[in-house]
Amino acid sequence: MGKVTFANSCNKAIAMSAVVNFPEGFDENRVYPAIVVSHPGGGVKEQTAGTYAKKLAAHGFVTIAYDASYQGESTGEPRQLENPYIRTEDISAVIDYLATLPYVDMNRLGAMGICAGAGYAACAAIQDRRIKAVGTVSAVNIGTLFRNGWDNSGKSIDALPNIEAGSNARTMDARGAALATMPLAPLREQDAPNEEMRQAWEYYHSVRAECATAPGFATLRSLNQIVTYDAYHLADIYLTQPLLIVAGSEAGSRWMSEELFDRAASKDKSFHVVDGANHMDLYDVCRFVEEAVSVLAPFFLSRLPVMEVASRASRGEGHVRQIPSGRFPPTARGGRRSATNI
Repeated sequence: MGKVTFANSCNKAIAMSAVVNFPEGFDENRVYPAIVVSHPGGGVKEQTAGTYAKKLAAHGFVTIAYDASYQGESTGEPRQLENPYIRTEDISAVIDYLATLPYVDMNRLGAMGICAGAGYAACAAIQDRRIKAVGTVSAVNIGTLFRNGWDNSGKSIDALPNIEAGSNARTMDARGAALATMPLAPLREQDAPNEEMRQAWEYYHSVRAECATAPGFATLRSLNQIVTYDAYHLADIYLTQPLLIVAGSEAGSRWMSEELFDRAASKDKSFHVVDGANHMDLYDVCRFVEEAVSVLAPFFLSRLPVMEVASRASRGEGHVRQIPSGRFPPTARGGRRSATNI
């Protein structure tokens, strides 16, 4: 495991902070499949994204968990900007960085994320064909969430005042006022409207997973971009890569995972339900995380093209040799829904 800093290829003024995880027996003269892991809105690489990145690395991948631009240990002002378009571009910027590493096989590249990070991973795959397979955990389409609410009971038009609030916040920012913010998870336990949100408070603001670089809020001006964003835009046309969606049976957010399944054009898509888990359980509850990894790892191993490439081949040189697919663990294909694997 190594901490790295690199210039964001989409905005050279921003230094991205990330942790690269290596499989056991890593040899820099070989090449490996790689997975980019994106954190939830308000999260950082040291939390659930880092957990999944480490566990997937143990299955033979080079993985990278990173802090989004303007967040965590990555640079950029204003701090805690949650612009979903930038969050999506960050994934491609991280892929650009991976392209500079001779031990990463760019023909075997996957993306996954948790919560809003899952939505961003799906959106990035729609735009960036270098992503060969996509995995999501407790997926949230952050735009839909802010338009329609956690339980999908709201109407999009009702979110218009949020766009107004974001617009006004930009004006105040431009005039030098103190930066206006909004919580991405309850800042106090008593503010939580339900058990899942209470667990969100617990995760971000207690010893469970509290991190100094993850204050749990975003700039109010972010509302302009969040409310008008759709992580699944054109998924019905362009999200053709293999897709594995993991959600808890008790997750209030499950409907957003189901929406992604329904909208994705992929002919190789599956939905794994973790029985008994809610949205937050899949962040750090050991048995639920292990179950998620137990399906994600073989999914990525079987869906990413299995090749052995000389280290210089990724730069357009050398010979590419196909390896029989039986070398890696098989996994069930298909997108049919059933009682246990929707």
